[in-house]
Amino acid sequence: MTILHIDSSILGANSVSRDLTAAIVAELTAQGDAQVLRRDLADPKSEAAFDGDPVDQLMSADTLVIGAPMYNFAIPHQLKAWIDSIAVAGKTFHYTAEGPKGLAGGRRAIVVYASGGVHDGTTDFVEPYLRQVLGFIGITDVTVLRVEGVALSPEARAKAIEEARAKVPSLVAKAA
Repeated sequence: MTILHIDSSILGANSVSRDLTAAIVAELTAQGDAQVLRRDLADPKSEAAFDGDPVDQLMSADTLVIGAPMYNFAIPHQLKAWIDSIAVAGKTFHYTAEGPKGLAGGRRAIVVYASGGVHDGTTDFVEPYLRQVLGFIGITDVTVLRVEGVALSPEARAKAIEEARAKVPSLVAKAA
C-alpha cells in the first residue's frame, strides 16, 4: 500500500490535524507493508514540503491522508494550491461530451477536518469542498474525521482530540 500523507496546518506541534493525520498513518502502516509519501505543505524548508511531482504522487498512492484545518471558514491556501496542482486536465480528469470525468478513481481519502469552533451546514465549507474536488478527480471513497471546538477551551480541545483519537482504529478499518 502507498499512502500519500498531506499536512497543511501552519501550527506545527500545536496542530490538531497534524497530530491526527500522524495517528492515522501510524494505524495504516501498522497493518502491514506500506510506503508513505509525505507532503508538508506549510513548511517549505521541510524535506517533505515539495519532494516530487504532486500528480505523480497522487496517482501512485492507494490512500490519501489529508490534514485539513479550517481557517476563516475554508481550507488553508497551501492545501488549495496543492489541489490546484493536482486537478490537471488530461492527468487527473478529462472532459467528455457528458462533462468532466475523474481519472484518479480507485483510491480512498481520509480527511482530518479540524476547527476551532463547531460548524453546521451553513458555515462548513471545508468538507463539501473537499468532497467535491476529490470526487471531481474520481476519488469518491472519502472518510472525514471531524475534530471541532478545539479553540473553545483547553478542556474542549482535550476532549475533542481524545474522542477523535478513539475513532482512528475503527475509521481506518472501515476505510480499508
